[in-house]
Amino acid sequence: MGSCQRPKRVRSEPLKGGGHLRRHRQYRRDAPFVLLFLAPSLAGFLLFFIIPFGAVAYYSIIDNPVNGNLVGFDNYRALWASGSFRKAFVNSLMFAGVSVPLLFAVSLGLAMLLKGALPFRQTFRSMFLLPMVVPVASIILVWQTLLQWNGAVNGLFLKWGVEPVDWMNTGWALAVMLLVFLWKNAGYNLIVFLAGLANIPAEQYESASIDGAGAIRKFRHITVPGLAPTSFFVIVMSIVSSFKVFRETYLVAGPYPYDTIYTLQHFMNNMFQALDYPKLTAAAVLLAIVIGATVYVLFAAERRSRRALEQ
Repeated sequence: MGSCQRPKRVRSEPLKGGGHLRRHRQYRRDAPFVLLFLAPSLAGFLLFFIIPFGAVAYYSIIDNPVNGNLVGFDNYRALWASGSFRKAFVNSLMFAGVSVPLLFAVSLGLAMLLKGALPFRQTFRSMFLLPMVVPVASIILVWQTLLQWNGAVNGLFLKWGVEPVDWMNTGWALAVMLLVFLWKNAGYNLIVFLAGLANIPAEQYESASIDGAGAIRKFRHITVPGLAPTSFFVIVMSIVSSFKVFRETYLVAGPYPYDTIYTLQHFMNNMFQALDYPKLTAAAVLLAIVIGATVYVLFAAERRSRRALEQ
C-alpha cells in the first residue's frame, strides 16, 4: 500500500506594497488624535512665536507701523550704517566666542571632578545649582555690592593698600560679565555633563585600564566620543544663553554700559525706548538669523561627526 504524502503548504507572500498601505492607514487613523494632543502646544507656539516673529519681519521692511510703506532693505542698510549697532553686533559675537568655550571647559572640568571620589560632592553640586534658582535681580544686587566703586572688593583693596578699580567702567567690565555668566550657567551644564558621563559604560574605562591606557587617552578615546551628543546640546544652549546675558548687564551697568559690554540687546532696548521701530525690528531679525545659522552649522557638524563615528 503506497504511502500517501501530505501536500506541502505553500506560504502566501504578502502583496507588494501591502505593508506601506497598512502603515498609511494606521497613520490616517491616528492623525486626528495626534493633532488633538499637539494642538495646545502648536497653538501656543503659533501665537507666541511664529505670529510675533512674522510681524517683526514685516515691520523690518516698512518705514513705520503707522504709514506701512514698503521700503525693502533700506532699514537694514540704515541699521548697518549705525556705529552703535556695529559695535553691539561685534561685542555680542565676541562675548559668545569667548564665553561659550570657557563655559564648556569649566562645566566639563567640574563634572569630571564631581564624578570622581571627591569629598562633599553633593554639597558642591547644590552650591553650583544655587544660581539657577536665585532670581536674577538678587544675583545682581550681590554683584553690585561686591564690585561697585564703594563695594566689598574695593574695600579690601584699600585695606591692603591697593588702588580701587572701577570694575564696570574700565576694561575689567568684560571680565566681570564673563564671570557672572559662568557663575550663572555653569550649574546647568554641570548637571547635563554628569548625566552624560553616567551613560558611558564603566566597562570601557576598565578595559582601557587593563590595556594600559592613561587618563589622557581615556579622555580622548572614551569620554569625548561618549559625550558627543551631550556636548552638542550644551554648546547650543550655551550659545543661546550667551545672547541672553542682557538682563545681568543691564541691571549691573544700566542701558549704556561700558563699550566692551554694549550688546545687541542693549541696542534693541534703546531703540525700543526711542520708538525707532525700523532699526529695532531689523536688528531683531538679524539676531535671529545669526543664531539660526549658527545652530544650523552646529547641527550639520554634529551629523557629519556622527556619521564618521558610525563608519
